[in-house]
Amino acid sequence: MHLVNLVLAIQARVSWINALSSRSQSAVIPDQSALYKFTARITDQSCLLALKQEGLHGPTASYHLVKFNDPSSIDDCKTMSDADMGGFSRAALDFVPSTASQPAHARFHGKISIGLPPDRPKIQRTGYAAWRTLDRSPTIFGRSLWDIDPYIYLAMRIKSDGRKYFVNVQTESVVPSDLHQHRLYAQKPGQWETVLIKWDEFVRTNHGMVVEPQSEMMRQKVRTLGVGLIDRVPGGFGLCVERMWATNGLTREELKEDGRMGHLRMRKDATKQEKKTLT
Repeated sequence: MHLVNLVLAIQARVSWINALSSRSQSAVIPDQSALYKFTARITDQSCLLALKQEGLHGPTASYHLVKFNDPSSIDDCKTMSDADMGGFSRAALDFVPSTASQPAHARFHGKISIGLPPDRPKIQRTGYAAWRTLDRSPTIFGRSLWDIDPYIYLAMRIKSDGRKYFVNVQTESVVPSDLHQHRLYAQKPGQWETVLIKWDEFVRTNHGMVVEPQSEMMRQKVRTLGVGLIDRVPGGFGLCVERMWATNGLTREELKEDGRMGHLRMRKDATKQEKKTLT
């Protein structure tokens, strides 16, 4: 498998070089230049993955998907709410710079209202807000998608207010309005924490309703990621998100960041004690 990945990655890189070399520098407009640079970065990542033979035994490094580390990162996202169809809920996604006590992050906040628009009788349900990433920039080979197939978990570094948020994953589905959703369970509301969600535990939905029969997520063709609040509880809300990444397990640095190193040492000590007991 890793040899196939290597061949495909090299072919993509060669095709890009040929496409670029066939044009004179004077013929490359700024948008095309950005397109070539983005394509080069994507194909280089594929080559690196193949050369490291991660297709054979699974990647050990994390695959960062969304990271709110500078103000421009907010520009790659959009907010939505029932206000788009005449409701009264409000949603915003703001960048918050780092301080001595917390990292740079995005703050998803606003106010939920279940009021119905008086001039639109067909609207019978309101009370939601959400944000998601925009579609990624295309490459010269077409639409750019995330391939998270080699990974077990979606990891998120968050600080929640404890409300009922859902993580939304949109793929290159036959039905464009389909979403794969999973509850974002925060164990420590009001504190920074890392949440792990298995990719294969997401549920396929459409307009908030579970779709039957269920179909497996197209993990090689992920278009967008986001978070929604659909508890329909009127009032203010706030969720902070530092980053989202695909992983096969937390690194020692991530465990330390989340305050889990003590639990890890306790598990190791318990395992050693069990071995001594057995012998």
